[in-house]
Amino acid sequence: MSTAMLQRATSRSSPSPRLFDMTNGWGGRHPMDVPVVVVTHSVPKGWERENDWFVFVTDGTIAAQVIQAGLLDEVHVDLVPVLLGDGSPLFADLKIAPVQPEGPTSVVEGKGVTHLAYKVQTAG
Repeated sequence: MSTAMLQRATSRSSPSPRLFDMTNGWGGRHPMDVPVVVVTHSVPKGWERENDWFVFVTDGTIAAQVIQAGLLDEVHVDLVPVLLGDGSPLFADLKIAPVQPEGPTSVVEGKGVTHLAYKVQTAG
């Protein structure tokens, strides 16, 4: 799916931090008049605008931040029978737990993998 198709489907824009910096955050309002989600290591210095148009997802807990901000509609899980013994939990530090996904809404079995999809509905 192209970026333009994704923006139309989600009614949001997800520019790179570099594009955001180059445009100076479009002065606080995206030219397509859609909310903006910027995945970055930190909120840009001097960015003090508090509004619903820009959401900054920072640090190493992107999945938890996105679900807490109400920006996650679906979770896709690829279940593979491999025991790694270690890893990073996707929803570490989730402050609105418990979240109970609906589904699975889709189950696709493949060779050595099962693809699962769940709808996410958060309170609020």
